[in-house]
Amino acid sequence: MRKDKQQVIGEDITDDAIKLFLAVEPADDTPASLHKLVKAYRGLRIDDFVRFLDFFREAGYDLEAKNDQGEDFIALIQDQRHAEPYVEAVRAARG
Repeated sequence: MRKDKQQVIGEDITDDAIKLFLAVEPADDTPASLHKLVKAYRGLRIDDFVRFLDFFREAGYDLEAKNDQGEDFIALIQDQRHAEPYVEAVRAARG
């Protein structure tokens, strides 16, 4: 990192910035709901992801969406090292 740049960690993210993850669309036949969840998982910290889930549900997207192989969001990420809090957040959002 350049000396004149400071690393910013933990900066608050606005609701509008979180809602941008609702606008991403898949380039293939992945269900839009599943694609949006995966993109948010990759781009948001857990606290922001929990906020995203509220917006996701309010917009009418499907927390149970599956790809052609029958895998849902949890199946896709559960073996990743930092996935557990995200998996728990989705399970809680599902009810």
